[in-house]
Amino acid sequence: MHILLTGATGLIGREIGKALAARGDTLVCLVRDTASARRRLPFPATCHAWDHAREVPAAALQGVDAVVHLAGEPVADTRWSARKKALIRDTRVLGTRRLVRAVLAHGGAVQTFVHGSASGFHGDRGDELLDARSAPGSGYLTDVVRAWEAELRPLAEARPDLRLPVVRTGVVLARDGGALAEMLPLFRLSAAGRLGDGAQWLPWIHLDDIARLFLHALDRAGSGMLEGVAPQPATNRQFTSALCGALGVRENLPVPRAALHTLYGERAAVVLASTRLLPTATQASGFVFDFETVEHALDDLLTPLRDGVHQRVWEQWMPHAAEVVWPFFGDARNLEAITPPFLGFEVLRQSTPEIGAGTLIDYRLKLNGVPLRWQTRIETWEPSRRFVDLQARGPYALWHHTHDFLPLAGGTLMRDTVRYKLPAGWLGQLAGGSKVTADVERIFEYRARKVDERFGT
Repeated sequence: MHILLTGATGLIGREIGKALAARGDTLVCLVRDTASARRRLPFPATCHAWDHAREVPAAALQGVDAVVHLAGEPVADTRWSARKKALIRDTRVLGTRRLVRAVLAHGGAVQTFVHGSASGFHGDRGDELLDARSAPGSGYLTDVVRAWEAELRPLAEARPDLRLPVVRTGVVLARDGGALAEMLPLFRLSAAGRLGDGAQWLPWIHLDDIARLFLHALDRAGSGMLEGVAPQPATNRQFTSALCGALGVRENLPVPRAALHTLYGERAAVVLASTRLLPTATQASGFVFDFETVEHALDDLLTPLRDGVHQRVWEQWMPHAAEVVWPFFGDARNLEAITPPFLGFEVLRQSTPEIGAGTLIDYRLKLNGVPLRWQTRIETWEPSRRFVDLQARGPYALWHHTHDFLPLAGGTLMRDTVRYKLPAGWLGQLAGGSKVTADVERIFEYRARKVDERFGT
């Protein structure tokens, strides 16, 4: 299929895009910044610049068979100023209005329009059991979701032949983004606990399941509402206990409601809302969840992070076969070209003429301006497929870097998985955890730009 995807650089969009590209679909993406998207998208796509304030380019709809619409300003990343609330609403309501208008004008071949909505439709409902048939709640987010979904009516009325599934997504659990990633720093230090009395229900779903659900909606589900939540909602108390258990840390004292309102402002309503939503329509449509309990989901996501270990994955697609790009990444000297200047990175020597399993490579670099020596040992060496390097001597308690080169859509998906641990336990984490995390992100953002300049399209 030829598919138009919005929100492609987001947490869910990246996973959906990879899955579609892997099965042979062709993707067109509407993005704010085409150059940035090219570096961030882990799959091939034709990108058109667009945001909610302008019309969708007609060229983006040419030959498109289906639309998957995910775009919208994040809800829970910052405090809600008047400007933030306007963006939350306008990116959804005005953006959907313009996209629907474009499909009606230029998308005659479109047969399916999958709309990503939100469980916020139901609002704060206490212990009431809810599903897609339940009435809307009340409050700001409910009003936004109702207005958002109302923008689909012209499409449904003008194109009754078109399938229009709507996925109301709950809180997506993922290791490298979303609400869970925001919680982790304090929980790692055993400095966090349940919110308020912990009785509020959390409509959660694992990232793998929500990505699969959108593909299910695209391929098989009929028009109508689908609940993007796991079969067993959890109270905040249950969620907190499962999170601490998966990380192997202690649960701290509860956070009083008053403190949450002080910290988050109006956004605290999202944190404290209780939505006991069940996936009745989703399961009736034939979808089967891989992660039904919050314990199973959090164990899958967080067990690799036990004992103070951090793990981060970066992915970048290149329009070349692995055999073409491997020689560059397999030469230690080229690391200098893709490492940011602030590290003062320099390769000194390697123990064998050709790199292979067991090779030792010595570097010189600076961390926070302090000159250091670092020695890497190549643990695994599989040409054109993967290599793994491990810190043999250096500043970290653990640094383990896996480089995978995966065939995808006629090119290569380069996946870097870094696992690291700071020295001095919780004290090292408290003193430098956020700084190290920020520096590692800077390193790989710089690397992505340099890789794009050399191997991009």
